[in-house]
Amino acid sequence: MTPEYKPEYKIVSAADELLKAFFVRGIVFCEGQNCPYSVEMDGLDFSAIHFLAIVGDEPVATARIRFFRDYVKIERLAVRNSYRGIGIGKGMLNFVMNYIEGKGYRTMKMHAQAYLVRFYENFGFVKYGEIFMEANIEHFAMKKNNNDSENYSSL
Repeated sequence: MTPEYKPEYKIVSAADELLKAFFVRGIVFCEGQNCPYSVEMDGLDFSAIHFLAIVGDEPVATARIRFFRDYVKIERLAVRNSYRGIGIGKGMLNFVMNYIEGKGYRTMKMHAQAYLVRFYENFGFVKYGEIFMEANIEHFAMKKNNNDSENYSSL
């Protein structure tokens, strides 16, 4: 990754940062993938922890997680199109998974868009169940169970 694209990864802690996360999701999901606003804004954002990647002053990637009793669900991981292919998505997922591990959770789940299954498999996620439609996009349920503590920054 070239220095001009070195992102800062952070946990959203202010209203303007949350707006930036929503901005990225709007570009990626609503505009880029024709996901209806009513589906994208599902009412669960205020029960989630959000993450943001910034390059310079541009919000370029986001994700959110929600905690359940026995697992954490990774959701809404999005990278703006012009920032794809340079490691920002990997960096975001590393940042999120390290945060989850730091909270003591060992099981992570997600609904992955079908074309991204291989990307998530590289991080140890495995798909289970049949393909399904979510927001008119093919998805697979995926999960990762960690019995040993791992550091994902080397991926």
